[in-house]
This record gives sequence, structure tokens and C-alpha cells, in this order.
Amino acid sequence: METVAGRTLRVARWRWDDESEHLPVLFFNGIGANIEAVAPLAAALNDRPFIMFDMPGIGGSPDPLIPYNSVVMAYTATLLLDRFGADQVDVMGISWGGAMAQHFAIQHPGRTRRVVLAATSMGMIMVPGNPAALSKMANPRRYVDPDYMMKHFETLYGGAAASGENAGGGKTGHTSRLTPPSPRGYFYQLLAMMGWTSAPALPFMKKPMLVMMGDDDSIVPLVNGKMITSLAPNAQLKVLKGGGHLFLLTHKDESLEAIHKFLDSSEEEAAPQTRKAA
Repeated sequence: METVAGRTLRVARWRWDDESEHLPVLFFNGIGANIEAVAPLAAALNDRPFIMFDMPGIGGSPDPLIPYNSVVMAYTATLLLDRFGADQVDVMGISWGGAMAQHFAIQHPGRTRRVVLAATSMGMIMVPGNPAALSKMANPRRYVDPDYMMKHFETLYGGAAASGENAGGGKTGHTSRLTPPSPRGYFYQLLAMMGWTSAPALPFMKKPMLVMMGDDDSIVPLVNGKMITSLAPNAQLKVLKGGGHLFLLTHKDESLEAIHKFLDSSEEEAAPQTRKAA
């Protein structure tokens, strides 16, 4: 537990004190999701430091007293990085956290080297997903009622998420790692991005960006990733065939390969448009 900017947050770090030639990854999670939900990804990126935290009222972080927004939480993240001695990071986020990752890179370009986005959009300006999936996504009952989650898991996360080696359901799957957010925490997290969009800033964002999308995502359709890459000059799109909203789990090996390739690539490979213009 760390207290920064007057907020107490539950923070997790992996391999922070190990020697590494790579920058740390700062990760922003999805709506209502706690640290444990992303722990398998953090462990799999085993050649670099990794840091993330539970948003206020989510996971192990205490309830927020007052609402917050993306500006506040991006600044809070920089204070955490200062505390642990990280001057620059590669920023990554999934879904709601993908919007936060975009905002962090826009607000703090000097702290950001590269950006990895998964299953996300530009915020308010987006093509919405399947109404059936969105209605269930907005219901916090999916965190507290296992039967409800399992009944609607395929609708929420795509067919590949419900079965297979890296399935999300079951006693050892994604659902087993979720901790119910508090009602206030869930509501404030929804409120934090209300009216927000990265669209006006993306054409001016020169950071290399990898946008990963599943073509079977019923919550954030693929077209949203295409919209981001059409606006950001140094963004490249990676489509996970058959991937739903949880492709980072169901398509783990393919996702990791794409992330490693992007983060470890040369400047010319990661940002071809900027190099060409120069």
C-alpha cells in the first residue's frame, strides 16, 4: 500500500530490483479489474520490470472520498514512478486502461517511450459494441455472482474466452482472479472517463504505438483500433484472429510475441512515419 497525492493505492511491482536493459512497463487495468487479473501477463513479460496499481475502490485500494479523473490519476502514476526511481516507462493499458495509457502519454510525453494499447478506443468518440455485451459489462453483478459471470462469459468476452487452454472461466481462469470492486469505486471509475476522448490529441502524438485488437471483441469492436491507428502517425495495428476482449489471455503467446517485437524493435521499425518525415 502506497500513499501518493493524498490517495492510498495498492501497488504491485515485478522484477523491480532485477537488472534489466529494458524500461519498466506501467500498466493500466480495465474497468473494475484488480491487480490479480493481469498478474499472468506481468509474470510472462519476464525480461523487464512491471508496475501497476488498483484504482481507488478497486481490488485492494480503499474507496475514494471524492471523484477523480484521468488527469489526476496520470499525475498520481508519475508520483509512484518517482517514488520507485523510474524516470521513463513503456505504457500499456487494456480497455478502460487503454484510454488511461493514451492519456498518460499525452499528459506526460517525457515519461513515455512507447505505448501498447489492447482492446481499447479513443474514449467518447468510439463505435460501441454489442448492446447485449455492453449491458452486462455495465452490471457490477458480473464481479459478485459467479453464476451470472459464467452464464454470460461468452457474450461478454468472445467465444474463445469460454474454452481452451487459456480459458477465462472456471476455478483457475480469469473469473477466479477478479475481486469485486466497491459500488463507489466502480461508479467513480466509470465517471473518471466521462466525456473524455483522445481524438484531438492523437494526430500530434509522435510516440510509437502498438494497437492490439481482437476481431471477435463484442465490447470494443475492431474498428475502434483502426480509428486510433488512422489518427496517430506512428501507430501500428495488430489484429488477433478470433480474439475477444480477453485476447491477452486467450491468445497469450501471440500477444506476447507482438508486445516483445514492438517494445524491442528499433526506432525505425517502431516509428516508421516519424523517421521517414525526418
